[in-house]
Amino acid sequence: MDFWKKSLRELSDLIKKKEVKPSEVLASFIERKEKFEPKINSYVTDLSEKALEEAKAKDEELTKLDDIPELFGIPIAIKDNISTKGIRTTCSSKMLENYIPPFDATVIEKLNQQGYIITGKTNLDEFAMGSSTENSAFFPTKNPWDFERVPGGSSGGSAAAVGAGIVPAALGSDTGGSIRQPAAFCGVVGLKPTYGRVSRYGLVAFASSLDQIGPITRTVEDSAILLNIISGKDEKDSTSSDVEVPDFTKYLRQDIKELRIGIAEEFFKGLNNEIKALINNAIKQLEKEGAEIIYISLPTVEYAIEAYYIIAPSEASSNLARFDGVRYGYRAKDYKDLEEMYSKTRDEGFGPEVKRRIMLGTYSLSSGYYDAYYLKAQKVRTLIYQEFMKAFDNVDVILTPTTPDVAFKLGEKSNDPIQMYLSDIYTVSVNMATLPAISIPCGFKNNLPVGMQFIGKPFDEGTILKVAHYFERMNDFYKKFPEL
Repeated sequence: MDFWKKSLRELSDLIKKKEVKPSEVLASFIERKEKFEPKINSYVTDLSEKALEEAKAKDEELTKLDDIPELFGIPIAIKDNISTKGIRTTCSSKMLENYIPPFDATVIEKLNQQGYIITGKTNLDEFAMGSSTENSAFFPTKNPWDFERVPGGSSGGSAAAVGAGIVPAALGSDTGGSIRQPAAFCGVVGLKPTYGRVSRYGLVAFASSLDQIGPITRTVEDSAILLNIISGKDEKDSTSSDVEVPDFTKYLRQDIKELRIGIAEEFFKGLNNEIKALINNAIKQLEKEGAEIIYISLPTVEYAIEAYYIIAPSEASSNLARFDGVRYGYRAKDYKDLEEMYSKTRDEGFGPEVKRRIMLGTYSLSSGYYDAYYLKAQKVRTLIYQEFMKAFDNVDVILTPTTPDVAFKLGEKSNDPIQMYLSDIYTVSVNMATLPAISIPCGFKNNLPVGMQFIGKPFDEGTILKVAHYFERMNDFYKKFPEL
């Protein structure tokens, strides 16, 4: 049976009813992986053998269980910047190529309590810095819909694996769109929770005030299930919020009559015309179902990219200072003194994009430039947040495209960092404002997936899941898989 075609929810129900064994489910995905993985390179560390051993043990355990957890025996892939005890965590960087963490991230502890099976660690742009997964120190990941195109980034490995049907779900991280943009490129669902909803403990830091772990899945319901499990206050993360975690799946059967959907013209500038037509068609569908469409303005989001590329690199330059060859990670071999060891280690251990962002951040924070750049960017960030909050006085969610166009070709933007950064033009403002957002498929352009984004109020993931699920049920995009 082709279990790889089924959603996380469907697989969970089959296992709970004891109609199928975890090893049978995993075997179906491994068979699919063996055909697809050599063409897309989604995994940095493939754990198929270990996973099969775990699955067989869970077969036996299943026969004795009465109360079966939601994720029991479910295979899930993990982005390789999330700490996994005893399993290599590289951040796709030479700097951490052989690093094996002595602890699990909080989200991994929560998945372990559910009895999930880890299938491997997925590829990413080095230290999550990029929009194409071409910046990995090991190899680029390819889009399962077209092997000559990128899967997006930085969570490109996770999105490609789910998009190809070689795993039903994965975890990614989102600093400026790194879950949603690759989800859009690979035709899957990507959810970025409210900042503080999910613990960041064990996530290797890029920009601490922006980073957030979230799920990448085939369906909106699957994202709601995973969000239920990974959310919650964590004493080990001072930025995690003590906010009640509702059952997000209860929002999914609600209708959208009189739901106020905001449309901001600023998110449609520079948008490909075919994608604009698909988004407009989606708006008409939702309006026909009883949603109220309200046109709003968010003028300051036009400056989000500029402000983001000052704030994020500034935080990165501080966070990455810990990688110096002294305590862990890569260390240069030939050096005459401590200063040369530092400089050689960082020069040899970091790739070009990471160095570029460290330099940008260090410059922005330096004496004489802090007020002119970093402080001004933080003021813009505050304005963006205030504009969103004002808009939410009149609307319940905001609908936007996820990306300006479909997945671009490998190498197309590698030599033009500015064009690469603009891939995230519709997503970075969400992180700047600490809001939740979800990207779902809304159609295809030239057989390549197109994503649509719903942005919600802080800690109101339920509403964006509701409207995303409603739209998903009206269409069958999530049922489409790329051909081998």
